[in-house]
Amino acid sequence: MALISQMAVVPEGAGEGDIAGLSEADARARFAADGANELPSTGRRTRLRILIDVIREPMLALLVAGGVVYLALGDTREALVLLVLATLSVAITVVQESRSEKALEALRDLASPRALVIRGGERRRIAGREVVCGDLLLLAEGDRVPADGWVIEAHGLQLDESLLTGESVPVRKAEAAAPFPVDPPRAGGDMLAYIFSGSLVVGGSGLCRVAATGARSEIGRIGQSLANLEIEAPRLYRQTRRLVLFFAIGGIAACLLAVLLHGLLRGDWLEGALAGIALGMSLLPEEFPVVLAVFMAMGAMRLSRVRVLARRAAAIETLGSTTVLCTDKTGTLTQNRMTLAALRLPDGHAFDARSGEVVPNAFWPLVELSVLASAPEPFDPMEIAFHDFAARGVAAGHVLRRDSDWDLEQRYPLDPALLAVSHLWETGTGARGERLVAAKGAPEAIAELCRLDETARAAVRAAANAMAAQGLRVLGVAEARWSGPTPPASQRAFDFAFHGLVGLHDPLRPSVPGAVRQCRSAGIRIVMITGDYPETARAIAREAGLAEGEVVTGTMLAAMDNTALAEALGQVTIFARIMPEQKLRIVEAFKAAGEIVGMTGDGVNDAPSLKAAHIGVAMGGRGTDVAREASSIVLLDDDFGSIVTAIRVGRRIFDNLRKAMGFIVAVHVPIAGLALAPLLFGFPILLGPIHIALLEMIIDPVCSLVFEAETEEEGVMQRPPRAPDSALMPRAMLLWSVAQGATAFAAIAALLLWGRGAGIAEAELRSLAIFALVACVLALVLVNRSFSASLFRAVVRPNIAFAMVVGVVLIVLALAQFAPPVRALLSFGALGWTEGAAVAGTMLLVLVLLEMLKRVLRIAPAA
Repeated sequence: MALISQMAVVPEGAGEGDIAGLSEADARARFAADGANELPSTGRRTRLRILIDVIREPMLALLVAGGVVYLALGDTREALVLLVLATLSVAITVVQESRSEKALEALRDLASPRALVIRGGERRRIAGREVVCGDLLLLAEGDRVPADGWVIEAHGLQLDESLLTGESVPVRKAEAAAPFPVDPPRAGGDMLAYIFSGSLVVGGSGLCRVAATGARSEIGRIGQSLANLEIEAPRLYRQTRRLVLFFAIGGIAACLLAVLLHGLLRGDWLEGALAGIALGMSLLPEEFPVVLAVFMAMGAMRLSRVRVLARRAAAIETLGSTTVLCTDKTGTLTQNRMTLAALRLPDGHAFDARSGEVVPNAFWPLVELSVLASAPEPFDPMEIAFHDFAARGVAAGHVLRRDSDWDLEQRYPLDPALLAVSHLWETGTGARGERLVAAKGAPEAIAELCRLDETARAAVRAAANAMAAQGLRVLGVAEARWSGPTPPASQRAFDFAFHGLVGLHDPLRPSVPGAVRQCRSAGIRIVMITGDYPETARAIAREAGLAEGEVVTGTMLAAMDNTALAEALGQVTIFARIMPEQKLRIVEAFKAAGEIVGMTGDGVNDAPSLKAAHIGVAMGGRGTDVAREASSIVLLDDDFGSIVTAIRVGRRIFDNLRKAMGFIVAVHVPIAGLALAPLLFGFPILLGPIHIALLEMIIDPVCSLVFEAETEEEGVMQRPPRAPDSALMPRAMLLWSVAQGATAFAAIAALLLWGRGAGIAEAELRSLAIFALVACVLALVLVNRSFSASLFRAVVRPNIAFAMVVGVVLIVLALAQFAPPVRALLSFGALGWTEGAAVAGTMLLVLVLLEMLKRVLRIAPAA
């Protein structure tokens, strides 16, 4: 049958087994029964859900409560200002988050591959998610397979199933006839009559009957295993929630106390409610979650500029506290750009292929056979290296035996039981003529094919180990002849002759040695996990500068129980000859040992280990969609140096986040003090909800922009990672922040006492309090911009965001002072030069006192 070419329209009503494929009615029914051909995902939030989440914010509730109290007092102007601020906050948040949800849905639709199916006798191009069981699926070169299914017709159909098997060599597909077996085969192996979702068609065409979609496909089963792996909530979010809860409880208690005291002592319960709301707003650190979100988003943006994509922004900080980094070798530490480096004959003679000299005639058959054992149109980096080297040899005068009339008659792919590839070539002498067979593969596999005796095998092993010790990927090469009528089913049937060894070199990325040095100085342990030979891995590790340690192979790992593995982890630097499924066990073992684990990977089989690690780092260039989906960080350039950049950014973010948090605590102390001043000193109410709301409009951008833009502290990569159980704000830092705020409040209180003694009216006293408070806020910014730098260095340290914020603050203060409508809205009075000088003196006093105190306490980033 030739269904691919016989695409005439058939009458409606053709059965499922006919060329017509499913009818549209059948397809809709199956879609309704089985669901979309996609992995289950968490439901998107509706606008109502977003609105409810926003309304639950405590600060919004306080703004609304303040507006209601002002309405009860008959102050419509103040009430409208607060209610408008609350409404705007809700509207902006709902619109922004709704857009984010829609953008995520659009990305999911774009990620769904298109599929060409036959329905009702006609070809139809549909979204991959609409493919259903029973569909007739047409595949051509370059297509991404959207579902699992049985191959009905194959014309040279070859698929790359590396995302499932880890093996980059394409596999051919055979044809199957109904009835199909109940249990489908596993991925891997040549001439299977089954295709797997997510694999790539690299050659030929085919017609397939879809047998499994969505979660029922092979890739779907891996997806379900991912769903069962819980992603740990980022520590920063857990710590921030605890911190906000602590302050919120204190704020609510103080609010209720202020209302009671005001009502009982002064008899004015409505005014007491306003004072309580103001005090609650002053103590509630609602900036904490906002600042955390902004810092993570800005950090993600900064990383994107160096080609690092943060899929979960909170992971940036976790990467900054990583203690163990498990990294692949090929393409991450190395360039994944193979070059032929060495040729070695069975008699021991060797040729340095990197010397630039013309290949001696004795070595040319080895080069020829390497090419003949490779794909005619290669995409594997090793096979590309063979072709490139042979092309240079031809240009230098050598002649390849293969003519244009040679045909690749039979291909024997890589087999887990025999790590070798053989190609049977028809040399143009007719069907009964002698054919040439070229083989390449692992040295031990080629030695087995050539049936070498033990002495010869030992010599091959010794030569291969010597080449591997130089960091080379070593392959054996062999040749055979065949003149029978039908090629044998296995490459073991040929009488091979050993021709020698070839060594390929994958150069180390230039950035790797420096990046490794930075990791080691930062207390981050690097562990290489590779499928390569131990000796090759050791050579690359030495070249990269990795610490000396033990090597554990996949076979050794399989023989270890969890206790033995835990004991070995402390000394292991390299895991070699590791299967993809073993990576998850390595990650879990490190996590069980209390390490913060970063893990790199690129294949579907890497996805569970990427998701299980605290930080999964996927390769953006060669990585699969499933690996990227399971990861927290994606390296768009596949470069190990980018991981170190992300670690540096993560540490800078955490340092600056601590500065911002310390500033938030410090600045809320004088605000709370002024809210309590009427009870403490008998002042009139100086701060109302509207004043605190305006102060928040200054404090929020200071936290979100100024501290986020601060440059990194000196020695950020010369200190060890912070302890996993360390607090976001240690007790010493919390006390330092309270001390800063208390100093500022004491200075402002002294200024107010001076003002009241000088007979300043209530409106002017309020202006004096607010102006002094804003000046002290700027002083606290300068003090907290650096943990240990002097005041002079903090002032001259470049920070455009700080200059902009100061400019805006000065404009607002000028309007409040010189624009009568603004002054009336805020219940301010005009200040004279004397009061202005007193405000400036208060700011200077606070700066000097805190700078002296910081030097005495020696505040450090690791505190």
